Amino acid sequence: MNKKSKSAISPTRAEDYPEWYQQVIKNADLAENSPVRGCMVIKPWGYALWENMQRSLDKMFKDTGHQNAYFPLFIPMSFLEKEAEHVEGFAKECAVVTHHRLEPNPDGQGLRPAGPLEEPLIVRPTSETIIGAMYAKWVQSYRDLPIKINQWANVVRWEMRTRLFLRTAEFLWQEGHTVHATEQEALDETYQMLDVYADFAENFMAMPVIKGEKTPGERFPGADMTVSIEAMMQDRKALQAGTSHFLGQNFAKAQDISFQDQNGQIAHAWTTSWGVSTRLVGALIMTHADDDGMVIPPKIAPSHAVILPIYRDDAQRAQVLEYCNRLKADLESQAYAGRALEIELDDRDLRGGEKKWHHVKRGVPLRIEVGPKDIANDAVFLARRDTGTQASTPRAELLANITQTLDAMQVNLFERAQQMRTEHSVEISNASDFRDYFTPQNADSPEIHGGFASCYFSSEEEVQPLLNELKVTIRCVPLADNDEPGTCFLTGKPAAKRAVFAKAY
Repeated sequence: MNKKSKSAISPTRAEDYPEWYQQVIKNADLAENSPVRGCMVIKPWGYALWENMQRSLDKMFKDTGHQNAYFPLFIPMSFLEKEAEHVEGFAKECAVVTHHRLEPNPDGQGLRPAGPLEEPLIVRPTSETIIGAMYAKWVQSYRDLPIKINQWANVVRWEMRTRLFLRTAEFLWQEGHTVHATEQEALDETYQMLDVYADFAENFMAMPVIKGEKTPGERFPGADMTVSIEAMMQDRKALQAGTSHFLGQNFAKAQDISFQDQNGQIAHAWTTSWGVSTRLVGALIMTHADDDGMVIPPKIAPSHAVILPIYRDDAQRAQVLEYCNRLKADLESQAYAGRALEIELDDRDLRGGEKKWHHVKRGVPLRIEVGPKDIANDAVFLARRDTGTQASTPRAELLANITQTLDAMQVNLFERAQQMRTEHSVEISNASDFRDYFTPQNADSPEIHGGFASCYFSSEEEVQPLLNELKVTIRCVPLADNDEPGTCFLTGKPAAKRAVFAKAY
């Protein structure tokens, strides 16, 4: 297919990346801002995408021995106060309920809050404290362990500078919370869930990630250790796509989660927590979308293909729709990535070009156009969203090869993202090169520069002033292939590990 002179999304990524991101969401009809400042309405196509992510992750959680449950949205303020570092880390983001109901104003005009609550309630920013209080009731003996529970829920973090999917005051997520008898069991759980997230990101989202440990300054408040997966977006910034926390005995001591061990001694338990959120939808957009809109990996696409009937009159319409409906049924009898193929048939009374671009912008993996000439040849016109290639394809060939085509698209999207990350990842050994790498070279495109810099560093405290100046963060200390010591890029002091440095969302 010849490259079009004009893209469907304006501005393009190169012209204005932040606005391009917003326009992709708008044109794909994924979500929009709500009347409540900082919150979003997730529309059906965007929610279907989240549901497919949820469905795949939920199976992975259950396959690793976890169960789903639900805990309250409201958390007594005293619960957060029990773990000092935790409450300090979340205090500025907490939404607080202070009154218990509404009543009419004395003048009869409008409403006002009535009596105050005995204790303020925090709208759930994360659930370690309320879940810990329940675990303290449930855990008496080593025989009660481990407890491995996940919940799908919404949380509120009072953000005022928001961006759809990436940072909103309310968002959807899952949070796993587990309790173990030994430190090693809790550590094993922490790393196991990091592996689950990496598996999902790479094999379902087609998004390459780096697994690593957060530095103390980037660690989850109250945790002994935080590990994360970090992905590179197309503007070369990093996005933290999932985290898993080894909480040690901090929350167990704060909430008195204790048990009688096999020797009859009373011991505090070891806990973990881990989560991903609707931020993954933002990650998906910024990893794969292009200047024509969304590009969705087939394994999590709400629809695998759309059939577009083409006809001129009622006689052709009847013939074409009969063919299309039979084709739809035959395609839907097949399965891909653990679910039946989901095929749309778009027979709306719209011009062909308008319908085509509607589905291109939504990122439907395959577009299948069928007209009288195609039927005469028992063929279809097949277009791939990832490459833009399109050709007449025999019907039998489409039916025989569609799952292989979807697999090829899944692999292509991953390899394309991996190549992009490789091209924008460097090793840096001195401060001058570091500064140059993270300083915009083109004033017209200040958002697009740098990438991932792998550097030895002596300590977080020593490099932080330079990072603050350049608005760069330590994303993680990679877990793999990071055993050779070196020299700090800034101080020249001996350094045990490399870290990935990047600008980030």
